[in-house]
Amino acid sequence: MSTADRLVTAAAELLDSGGESAVTLRAVGAAVGMSHNAPYKHFHNREDLLAAVATVDFNAVAATWAQLRASQREPLERLLGALEVMITFSVEHPARYRLLFNNPSIAAQGGPLTHAAHRALDEFALVVETCQAEGVLPNTPSSTLAVIIFATLHGLLDADASGRLRPRTGWNSVLTGMRAFIELLG
Repeated sequence: MSTADRLVTAAAELLDSGGESAVTLRAVGAAVGMSHNAPYKHFHNREDLLAAVATVDFNAVAATWAQLRASQREPLERLLGALEVMITFSVEHPARYRLLFNNPSIAAQGGPLTHAAHRALDEFALVVETCQAEGVLPNTPSSTLAVIIFATLHGLLDADASGRLRPRTGWNSVLTGMRAFIELLG
């Protein structure tokens, strides 16, 4: 593992344990046993490092979605599996989930981060497209429908994380809400 990769891994671990405020170049350097200035040899600033963490996470999500898409599961089960990937990620790594989807300054970094985010969305759109081909979802541009489905998931995850979702709906999970939404679309 390269030094840059070790720094990205340490930053992801700091995000998981202490949130975004725990990630400083000094703390990341200390976490890998380097001087406080060493991370600057690999990353221009904190936002550059956080963008690298987000890039790794988007690439991992895209790879998982590609595996789901290639699986023998029924199209609807592939879609629900793709949604479950994000639900699990948001629960297990809430600060990293927020980094991916709620941090405009990181999203503005562009470059590899933008490429990774587009790759992930393209994979999700392909999962949606397989559902459309089977008549499970309406025939509309798959990229548009993918964004609508994902935005709905994001809204439900946000409502659930704040404690507003379950008492109001009686649902036992976000996935239950997404199943209801997909049924409405079909």
